[in-house]
Amino acid sequence: MQLNPDERPAGRRRMLAPAYQPYLAAAVLGCAALAEIAVRETGQPLTRPLGALLAVAVTAPVALVRTLPVAAAALVSAVCLLGPLTGYPPPVAGLVALAVTCHVVGRDRPARTAALLVLPFAAYAVLPQTAAASGGRSLAVVLLAVAAVAVATGAARRARADAVRREVADRAIADTLTEHVARGERARIARELHDVVAHHISMIAVQAESARLTTPGLPDEGARRLTAIGDTARTALTEMRRLLGVLREDADPEPTRRPQPGLHQLNDLLDEARELHPGSTRLIVRGAVTALDPGIELVAYRIVQEALTNVRRHARGAAVDVELHYRHDTLLLRIRDNGPGPPPPAADAGGHGLTGMRERAATVGGRLTAGPAPTGGFLIEAVLPTRETEA
Repeated sequence: MQLNPDERPAGRRRMLAPAYQPYLAAAVLGCAALAEIAVRETGQPLTRPLGALLAVAVTAPVALVRTLPVAAAALVSAVCLLGPLTGYPPPVAGLVALAVTCHVVGRDRPARTAALLVLPFAAYAVLPQTAAASGGRSLAVVLLAVAAVAVATGAARRARADAVRREVADRAIADTLTEHVARGERARIARELHDVVAHHISMIAVQAESARLTTPGLPDEGARRLTAIGDTARTALTEMRRLLGVLREDADPEPTRRPQPGLHQLNDLLDEARELHPGSTRLIVRGAVTALDPGIELVAYRIVQEALTNVRRHARGAAVDVELHYRHDTLLLRIRDNGPGPPPPAADAGGHGLTGMRERAATVGGRLTAGPAPTGGFLIEAVLPTRETEA
């Protein structure tokens, strides 16, 4: 019967744990090195204890590769260099130990430390005495190649890991910044809509109270209903101000008392843009101009304002056309420039940008699209539902 991994004996699980793997690898490589030395000296196995000692010495430091990688690599390198001088070239298991320890140093330690491990092998390969040593110059070249390749692969793995970590960190910072910007823009939208909605609710309360006091012959039931309407409107206004009070304080420590802007202030906005922007800015109005709901006008004004800001940021010097097309039940808003086209994706992360404009349009039931203009440049188009205000 086959056991599940969790049902294996405790001793086997312990030996397979990552902390014990270097010891297991050192034992396996040591046994392999001793076997190779024994095969080399067939007929007189291990009669020369120095060979067995060097076989153990070149593989045993692998046990320290997790805790002391530099020391382990230095010990293995020293044995690999001394062995040929005493007539015992390192066994294949010793070359594996050299590759493992140098790879770990290249992966976990600075490049300068890893390079120092390769220098002795390079010097050994060019020394005149190397040709007379056991294995000759070909062995020296093999040792240099093993050490250099192992260090290089370890450094490459470290570089890839660092690149992944930087990418993850940059992505987390970008996501955090985008979320922060989106929250700030939503707070600004909520604050402005609060002012508009508060005005309408206040008017409901005032008109209900005026109707109760000025309507002659009003039945008692009608008066009670008008009073209830006024009380409900005032309660709703109080609750809304209570819920958004903290938002207003956090988003704007010094709140202004000016009324929210609308389309009647669009000319002032364009005049300001002409002073700051070297390109020409035109306003084109089509259709019968009508008074719109203050919330719709506020959204249209903010979209134009943000679009002009983006033109100054990404297409400085480009000409801009702002078009208002009054239709029967919608307001078509177009902002077109003749600049280089869409900004890079990362350019929108530092400001409110297109995300904020889309959210503003969505708050009043509209939609906004943005992309390359048919004749070049960049085009922002918003369709906002309109309601004509009653006098």
